[in-house]
Amino acid sequence: MALVAMTLLGVLVFLITGSTTFFSDKVKMYTYLSDSAALTKGANVRLNGILIGSVEKVELSGETNPQRIVRVTLNIDKSFLKSIPTDSQAAIAAENVLGSKYINIKRGLLTDSIRPGTEVKALDTTDFDDVVQQGYTVLASLQGMLKRIDAIVGLVESGQGSIGKLLTDDALYKNLNGTVLEARQITATLNSGKGTIGKLMNDDALYADIRGSLNRVNNLLDGLQQGQGTAGKLLRDPALYEELRKTNGDIRALLAGLQQGQGTAGKLLKSEQLHNQLLATMGRVDTLMDKINTGQGTLGQLVVNPQMYESMNGFTRELNSFMKDFRANPKKFLSIKLSLF
Repeated sequence: MALVAMTLLGVLVFLITGSTTFFSDKVKMYTYLSDSAALTKGANVRLNGILIGSVEKVELSGETNPQRIVRVTLNIDKSFLKSIPTDSQAAIAAENVLGSKYINIKRGLLTDSIRPGTEVKALDTTDFDDVVQQGYTVLASLQGMLKRIDAIVGLVESGQGSIGKLLTDDALYKNLNGTVLEARQITATLNSGKGTIGKLMNDDALYADIRGSLNRVNNLLDGLQQGQGTAGKLLRDPALYEELRKTNGDIRALLAGLQQGQGTAGKLLKSEQLHNQLLATMGRVDTLMDKINTGQGTLGQLVVNPQMYESMNGFTRELNSFMKDFRANPKKFLSIKLSLF
């Protein structure tokens, strides 16, 4: 009775947790693959994801066709044969990148159903291998990324770098805390209306003054747009523009005449003869100034000789005294004499 109970319990557990039934009819089907992709005996067989059987055997077929190297024997529930058209295709699939593999039959479109003991066409497993390889590549990349993240976390925990110092350095924390406190003080000062910016934020009079200045600037710009004033006429008056244009033309003509050597200024710029005359005159002036500085001639004596200066100064004083006496008593210096024969 114990053996029977254990047997019944095992059967019940197998029926509840397993996918195979003892009382269903099974038929054998075959498919050929180029690579088994680590497919094992007992793997599930599914029809568009629905379980319909299991793999009975995976072996070499002995054929030379590279697409038919591996022969897979399938045990399929007979009740599902009518749901498998003849153009259905089998391929190896997996639950995930590292999951167990199974045979997945993709249902075809024809109306004829496959017969027991026949072959189910297989898809090439190369695409599946590429997907698996790409999954391994992604896992390797993720593993390298995790190693780098772990190294960064280690550096941060050891206090290296800006973030590490921010987490572990008390001095940096105190500096940041002080900066925050200063920012709070500045904000409080601004809110209290102190300073230029604080007054700008809180003083209505200063705001009104700035707004008035902006209004005056706007009025000035409006006046310019309307052609008021010299600048406005310059912007809007075509006649003033034409006059300025003519004046510009006259200035260009004058400059062109100067470049061509016309007039006194043009000759002064272009004439070599006038240039040489000016140089000669400047040379004579320099010679004359040298003679005066050395005391030559009357002007030179007057500049460098003190006695000449004193004589001239005494003569000037005597002349001034004579003129004062003459104006005071002219009769003293003038006499009229009449005589008769």
